[in-house]
Parts: sequence; C-alpha cells; structure tokens
Amino acid sequence: MARIVLKFGGTSVGDIDRIKNVARKVEQEVKAGHQVAVVVSAMSGVTNQLVKYCNEIDKLHDAREYDAIVASGEQVTSGLLAIALQSIGIPARSWAGWQIPIRTDDTHGKARIVSIDTTQMETSMQTGEVAVVAGFQGVTTEGRITTLGRGGSDTSAVALAAAVKADRCDIYTDVDGVYTTDPRIVSKARKLDKITYEEMLELASQGAKVLQTRSVEMAMNHRVRVQVLSSFEAAAGSALPGTLVVDEDEIVEKEVVSGIAYSRDEAKITLVGVADSPGVAAAIFGPLTDNAVNVDMIVQNVSEDGKSTDMTFTVGKADLARGVKVLEDAKETLNYKRIVSDANVVKVSVIGVGMRSHAGVAQRMFKALADKGINIQVISTSEIKISVLIAEEYAELALRALHTAYGLDAA
Repeated sequence: MARIVLKFGGTSVGDIDRIKNVARKVEQEVKAGHQVAVVVSAMSGVTNQLVKYCNEIDKLHDAREYDAIVASGEQVTSGLLAIALQSIGIPARSWAGWQIPIRTDDTHGKARIVSIDTTQMETSMQTGEVAVVAGFQGVTTEGRITTLGRGGSDTSAVALAAAVKADRCDIYTDVDGVYTTDPRIVSKARKLDKITYEEMLELASQGAKVLQTRSVEMAMNHRVRVQVLSSFEAAAGSALPGTLVVDEDEIVEKEVVSGIAYSRDEAKITLVGVADSPGVAAAIFGPLTDNAVNVDMIVQNVSEDGKSTDMTFTVGKADLARGVKVLEDAKETLNYKRIVSDANVVKVSVIGVGMRSHAGVAQRMFKALADKGINIQVISTSEIKISVLIAEEYAELALRALHTAYGLDAA
C-alpha cells in the first residue's frame, strides 16, 4: 500500500462531468489499496470571475478580504468532489486550508507556507477516508485566510505530500507528461520518462507551463517524487506512467540536453551611452528593484574609450512600460544618451544536467541558430542552462532547429 497525493487543476475539474471523471480516478487508486489525499483547484474560470468581482467593487480592495473571496473557488470544488466520491461508495470529506491547518505567513495574495499540521487529516485517511483538500490557500496565525499566488495548488499538493510523507505526488494536467519541448510547435517532441528536479525547475522558470516553479523548488527541497500526467486518460497514475520528476541519482544515463523551453514574456531595454564607471549598474538596477521590476538577462558592452558603455537587459513584458518610465525619470542621475526598448523578442533556453560533463553544448546551439540565419541578441548561462534572446519572429524556427541539433527528435 502506498500513500499518494493527487492534484487536479482547473481544466480537470472544469464541470460536473469532469469532477465525476476525477472521482473515478481516485476510486481506482483507493481500490488498489492506496491511502489517498486529493488537492483541487477552482473550476476553470471561477477564480478569474471572483477577481473581477473584487475589482469591480474597488480596485484598491483589502487584500485580506480578497483572499477570503478568491479562496472560495477551491472550497466549492473540494466539496463537490467529496460528494462525487461518496456517490460512488468512496468515503471522503473535504478540508479547507484553515481546517488542516496549512499555516502561512501574512503576505496576502502570495503567501508562503510555514507549516502544515496533518494530524487530524492523517487520522481520517487511516480509516480509509479520502481527504479532499482545497488547494491554493492557507491561514495565518491570526486566523485570516491567505492564498498562495498563481499556480498555488501545485505548491499545496507538493507541500501536503511532504507533510504526510507520501510515496508520490501526481499532478494531473491537460498534457500527459513533460516533453522535450512544446509539442504544439515541434511535432517531433517526445515525452520524457524521467527528469531531474533541477532540469524541471529550469524548464518551469524559463517558460514551460507544466509545473509551477515554487512547487518544483519544494519538491526538490523535500525530495518529493512528482509525476506529471493527463487527467483525460482513462487510467489513473499508478497504472499510467507520465513523467517522473526525481532526484538526479535516479536517472542512470543523463542526456546532454533534456529539454528546450521558450518564453514570449520578455522585453529588452538598452541604455545607450552610460558612463563606464564603478557603481553604474547599481544606479540602474536599484530604482528598478525599488519599483518591483524584475530584471533577467544582462549584458554590458565594453567601450573602446573606456568612458561610456551600453547596458542591455530584459524584463517581463508586463513590466516594460513601468521599467522604461523609471529609467526615464532617473535620466539625470544615470546620464545616459538614450533608451531603446523592444517587446518583440523571445527567450529560448536549452537545459540538461548532462551539460556539466560535456563540452561544446553552447557552440552547438550557436551554430544551429547561425545556420538558420537567426541573430543572437543576448546570452546568459548557468551550470545546466544556456539561454539566448532572439527576435520573436524566429521563435518556432529556433525551437525546431535546436531540437534537431541536440538529437531530441522522436524517431
């Protein structure tokens, strides 16, 4: 007998028929003899509607009441799934975040989990009752409901799996696993049987939408085995292998490159003619940080005269206008000649733990792009990742070229 945590997102519980489908998957795991906890998101579209209600009343709403409102979507789903399970003879009860309780800090809208006391819930599970938990939410020490931010139900599921020492955490999505790249763009993309925590973390942070970044961080920190699989297949997770996210030690032969991610949520800013002197980078990025503009890739050109330089960096597309305004307001202090921005860019990243022990990975990337006439605007690297910024119009061509160049195409 295993202890398993299952998580179902908004599309998986989008209507009553889909909730009944989820109940049948849970039934399969229970009948296989497993102890089961289920974490659910709100039905698709519900959270957006609740957010809209809040904004229609007051755009400067109380964050504590906002959390109380938007957390209600998950509570509805958990109750409906518990009823669906009971209707097919499976003992079940719903749990809100405050009932377990899942303790968080008081950063409303993007709270972080501090602790989980699963004593009551585990006692219930040991009697054969399925615990159906409302994801995305917790409670402060003062008893106020909090929400965990975008993708928070993934984080709830992994945290709960760590707390109950689950053998596995199954994340059901609308895809059947983690692919080498986006199969909608590259028809030869193939599903991975296993991927390391580090690779999945890089894929998630570089644009892959399969898992939320915080949930992967938590899985890696607590060594929770995570499986990504489709909620639209007939079989359940124990009989239908998706992609396992595991420790590096579990993967016998490591690919040089395991996947290629891309992000269209990038914009480029260049400050032309900045003074080439100590402290200039701090002067540029300090005001951006103070205004919550997150900077990603950075490159500084070395000037011939040693007096001026160009500084290029990327920000999220949503932050471009704000970032440009912050820098324009600070022009007298920064003393640059002009500012140039470009929202028509995309970041493409090749990722793999095998990079640590193989030379020539970057050169292969640069050659593959050059052969297709694709110019690289910015480069950044880490131990297991190489990212480049290119013109947005070349995104799909670059993905296909790199996928082939690294031998990732399905046979």
